[in-house]
Amino acid sequence: MKRHLLALSIAALLALPGCRDNPNANLDARDQPSAAANGETDTGGSRKGDFGPPQGEPIEAVLTNPPLVPPAIDRDYPAKVVVNLEVREVDLEISEGVTYTFWTFGGTVPGSFIRVRQGDTVEFHLNNHPDSKMPHNIDLHGVTGPGGGAASSFTAPGHSSQFTFKALNAGLYVYHCATAPVGMHVANGMYGLILVEPPEGLPKVDREFYVMQGDFYTTTKYREKGHAPFDMQRAIDENPTYVLFNGSEGALTGDNALKAKVGESVRMYVGNGGPNLVSSFHVIGEIFDKVWFEGGTRFQENVQTTLIPAGGAAIADFHTEVPGSYVLVDHSLFRAFNKGALAIMKVEGPENPEIYSGKEVDETYLGDKAASMAPVAQAAAAAQAGTLSLEDQVKAGGALFAGTCSTCHQPDGKGLPGVFPPLAQSDYLAKGNDALINVVLNGLSGPVTVNGQDYNSVMPPMSQLTDDEVANILTYTLNSWGNPGGRVSKDEVAKVRASTERSEGAAH
Repeated sequence: MKRHLLALSIAALLALPGCRDNPNANLDARDQPSAAANGETDTGGSRKGDFGPPQGEPIEAVLTNPPLVPPAIDRDYPAKVVVNLEVREVDLEISEGVTYTFWTFGGTVPGSFIRVRQGDTVEFHLNNHPDSKMPHNIDLHGVTGPGGGAASSFTAPGHSSQFTFKALNAGLYVYHCATAPVGMHVANGMYGLILVEPPEGLPKVDREFYVMQGDFYTTTKYREKGHAPFDMQRAIDENPTYVLFNGSEGALTGDNALKAKVGESVRMYVGNGGPNLVSSFHVIGEIFDKVWFEGGTRFQENVQTTLIPAGGAAIADFHTEVPGSYVLVDHSLFRAFNKGALAIMKVEGPENPEIYSGKEVDETYLGDKAASMAPVAQAAAAAQAGTLSLEDQVKAGGALFAGTCSTCHQPDGKGLPGVFPPLAQSDYLAKGNDALINVVLNGLSGPVTVNGQDYNSVMPPMSQLTDDEVANILTYTLNSWGNPGGRVSKDEVAKVRASTERSEGAAH
């Protein structure tokens, strides 16, 4: 017995150094699947990513604009991959009728998607367009070297820079500009993703999409029409005007929505350019089968919402079982429904009532993206030209009403009996334009009588709406559902907004 105890003691002592070297040695193997259990090669660490010099002729990298992803790499050897990426400073729409001066890699926000293989030698060319006003560089988080390449790629307008690196670590990595002031360059849209595939590649899927979140800071209000200049103080205060997927509100909605079919496997490469906010990425109505969290080589299973830090990324896989519109959001929900962090994936195919049965109510989640927003842009253009008609306002107001108001007041304006008062043939509308504008801007709480029926509910302040949006919604209401007609102007809304105190909870 004494010999047996002595042997156990010696074995325990011999095991201690290994435990000190491996902080996870006391974890059950089931707590963290091994690389082999995940069907992966152990690619952890830069020392395991050098597979020797490049072989064969140099390969020109295929770069794609979001939400497209380059094809999977189909080779079993390291190569020399040449990447040519152009910096362009361009004016694009950040929202309907709102332009912003973006600084971009490749002319899009996010920048072009780059795909290489672990062990590849990447010859990187950064070209700054002659029309640019600023110098730029690039910091790729997948680079091992000073500044991730930033120290070697400072490029003046009309110039090109070149550097070379070996992709030693597999994973999904952010790249961004790192020219001072760094935050401003990133806030203006200078970020993207580079995927370094492991040697055996990733598991095959039917569809791959490229989605990247960013926060934007303007001197103007959310959706205020015209050109929106960058606001440095708001950026320092971390108070964004917009939080967006792929650089603009509506970039992935309507005709631009992501598309898939029932029964397909879907992979999303999701990045967060920041520069400030952390993303709580969620797809409403789906559960991620696997998430390679922080863009690394290990995955978690059955994930509802995944946290993506600023300057980080994740790979999310799932299957589509039921048709319908699936909404991508930052689950910090005011960002989704009041700052723009919302996208749509439309899945087509046969119904499957064994998995899901019930009616689809898109308005609740889609907001004003449930309807075409083209009338809003047309009304804004007509207002700027001085030709805004009653018909323009009604059409724009209808599109805005569909998401802003219809959830409570219902698409037919009849409200919910005993809960939300009707707007259809409502005697409350006779109170006059100023009173109606005041309710929209400052909300209404407490008892109210409409068409002889008492209501006691809460309408929150909707002062995040611009003056022309309030005017168009009210004009639509006055001219719909048998109401007597009338018209509300942008100037009337501006006057009421300026003359009333900011109510509790209001945005103005």
